[in-house]
This record gives sequence, structure tokens and C-alpha cells, in this order.
Amino acid sequence: MAHIPIVPDSEAAQPAVVRDIQHYMRGGLLQLQSLPPLSLYVHLPWCIRKCPYCDFNSHEYRSAAAGADAAHAAPGEVPEQRYIDALMADLEAALPLIWGRSVHSIFIGGGTPSLFSPQAIDRLVGDIRARMRLEADCEITMEANPGTFEKDRFRAFRAAGITRLSIGVQSFNDRHLKALGRVHDRAQALAAVQEAAEAFDTFNLDIMYALPGQTLAELEEDVGLALSLRPPHISIYHLTIEPNTYFAKYPPAIPEDDQAYAMLDRITEMTGQAGLARYEISAYAQAGHQCFHNTNYWQFGDYLGIGAGAHSKLSFAHRVVRQVRFRDPARYMENALAGHAVAQDEEVRRADLPFEYMLNALRLRAGFELKDFTERTGLPITAISKALEKAEAKGLIERSLGGHVRPTERGFDFLSDLQELFLAD
Repeated sequence: MAHIPIVPDSEAAQPAVVRDIQHYMRGGLLQLQSLPPLSLYVHLPWCIRKCPYCDFNSHEYRSAAAGADAAHAAPGEVPEQRYIDALMADLEAALPLIWGRSVHSIFIGGGTPSLFSPQAIDRLVGDIRARMRLEADCEITMEANPGTFEKDRFRAFRAAGITRLSIGVQSFNDRHLKALGRVHDRAQALAAVQEAAEAFDTFNLDIMYALPGQTLAELEEDVGLALSLRPPHISIYHLTIEPNTYFAKYPPAIPEDDQAYAMLDRITEMTGQAGLARYEISAYAQAGHQCFHNTNYWQFGDYLGIGAGAHSKLSFAHRVVRQVRFRDPARYMENALAGHAVAQDEEVRRADLPFEYMLNALRLRAGFELKDFTERTGLPITAISKALEKAEAKGLIERSLGGHVRPTERGFDFLSDLQELFLAD
């Protein structure tokens, strides 16, 4: 999981006003001395079936054949070529905003990107390379689900230019997979991980905990099996009940907070014993296998998001801008091909920048340098001085004389409380 949250369906009736680069480069109150690293996010919005906990912009793809069920939709039935045409039109329209900047990472998320054929992914990566300057070591991650796994498919994705795979396993327990509405089972998950390990030098497993009816012993079994497969990176998320999901309407019985905390403590212990360091609140990795793309989000770097419902955060000399693409896939394709993919385009208020920065940076175990705050927001340290003093007094952060800030164990446990100290008055 590496998605930026998607806004609700109440998107603008008309495309956002098209602005030229001069609009973004005009004078303003912020003073950014340099621009942060730039990443590209590509959203492929279709799934075989919508999971009951999922609040991402994903849509079940139903076959055009009469009476076909979504569970039987074949990968080739997704409108691959038209959608990639729309993505490239979207990208070309956005290029003036990032002209001259190199891309350090690409993340192809969804939805279920592995529903797209290797040939389509090959075209997508090739088309991006033809339009953007990628760093020589550019990390290119793609999400994949075991339910869409086919023999040799992962190798074909690697041949298409994908350098890192993120597999949505969630659990190896068939009962829990069924409760989560997943389309794969334990055997498929194991086969997918084995294939990924053979095809990729680095890959990630997504695992969830505090699942309906899950016991501590079952959690230990799940995490133990995941770690026995020796993934270089593992992301472990607490199941949360998000608004506008099936689980929000029909909430399942999930472990109480005390039991969930005990599960997290055990996860931290087990991952540490396996040689994986917890470098972010939900991410654990072997040395050299941290996800650059997600780290760029957490360090308040820039990202251009293309695709249905995708978000962008882009910095200019005197402002930080956020954009959102049209959410509905059909509407997105129509508007993108007409040169109007952006539904919302807003400048981040100066007063909101401290909270937006801390919402990301404080998720990192290592924290941040005060100079990084100034470089990424264009604001002076005085903009966060009072909040830092409060956080330190509450024992939520530690500060070094050299200007480094990091969350304490207590700050990590009460991260939301820590982040809220930086909200605008």
C-alpha cells in the first residue's frame, strides 16, 4: 500500500481551470531555495472484486459479455490501450509543470495493476521513458495481487522494466482472507511470493493485522510465515474501518485496542529478530531495501500523479500545489484525452504547511532535520517552534543540538496526537 488518499466522489463538475507555468511561477510568500526529489505515481483503477475494507479509488471490472460476473473478468478485458493513451495525454499536459526535473521513482498502484498484461505494462513504462528523464537507478514499483498471478507473469513484468514488486498478500490464513474479501487463497499467496523472489532482487509483502476474529497466535503464525519467505521489505498495516466502505456499513468484530497493541509489539519483535528494521510506522526492511518512492512521500518530496483519482503534490519557488485527477475511470479517460484530466488544483495554504509536513515526516523512525523542514516548505523554523516545544514537553519527540527531530517511542505510539500539535490554529 502506497497510495495517497483519494478524495470522495464529489469531484468538480467541470475540469479545473487550465493554468500555464507562469501562474505557478509568480511571486508569493514562500521561499523555496531548491526543489525536492520528484516521483511519478500511476493509478490503474480496476480490480476483479472490491475488498470490503478498501477506500482507494478502485472499481470492479465487469465483462461486457452478458451475465458475466466480475470474478470472471479476464485481464485482457480491461481497456488497456485506451487507458494508457489517456495516461500519456495526462502526462504530456503536465510536463510543463515539471520541465527539466528528473524522476527518481515510479509507483504503479491501483486497483490491481497486475490485471494489465505484461505487454501493456511494457508499453506504459516505455511511453513514460520516452517523455520523462529517469534517474539511472530509478525505482519502478508495481502492485500485484496473488489472485491475478499466472506462471511466468512476474518475470514478464520484470522484463517490461519493473524493478520492484509489491504483493498484496494481507494474510496467509484462508479464513481471514475470506473475511477480507480477497480473491486469492493461501496456496496462491505462497506461489506468488516464491515467483516474486525468483524474479526480483527486491520486493514487498503487504500484511494486515487486527483482522476479524484474529488471535495473537494467528497473527504470530501469519507474520512468522511471511518472514520465513525472507522478503527484503514488508509493510504491515492495522486493519482500519474507513468511511464509505462495506466494512463501515457492516462493521466486523475486530480485536480490541489492547490486543491490537500487543500484536504490534509482537510484530516489531519478530521483524527485528528477522533482520528487518522498522524505518517507518508500518514499514520494515533489510538494509538497502527501503522503498524510495514511499520515503519520498514521507520526506515531503514531490510527486506527479496521473490516472483516475490520482493526487499530485508539486513545489515551485513560491508555492506548493496539490492536484487531483477525475476519479471515475470513464470520465477520466474522456477528459484526459481532451487535455483536461485535472479536476482540482489548489495551492496549499501557508498555515497548513507545518501540519502537512509533519503528517508525513513524523511517520519516519529517523525523523527529520530542521533544515529539511525549511527546504521543503519554504517556511522559517519559527513556524513550528511552539509546537515542537509542546511535543517535547509531552515526551513525544527528541531534539538534538544539531537540529534533528525524531519521534520517541511514546510519540510513535500516539502519532496522531503528535501530528495534531502542528495543526493551524
